[in-house]
Amino acid sequence: MSNQFKTRLLFSVVMSALMSFLMTGWVTWLNLGFGPDYTARWMRAFLAAWPAAFTIVMLCGPTVQRFCQRMVAPAQAR
Repeated sequence: MSNQFKTRLLFSVVMSALMSFLMTGWVTWLNLGFGPDYTARWMRAFLAAWPAAFTIVMLCGPTVQRFCQRMVAPAQAR
């Protein structure tokens, strides 16, 4: 396994975990408030969201990165 792939895989795990953790916490709070079962509901939502987020980052990440590079490249040419 190349270092480039290892880096992409680690980035995908960390980024998807962070985004899923924060977003599910936020949305759980918006929808349900801070009730006695808030943490349990949040963790349930997080565990459901993380695999989907990881898959999306792995599949869409390279395309989004290329798109962003193309968006920035014309600005650098000025």
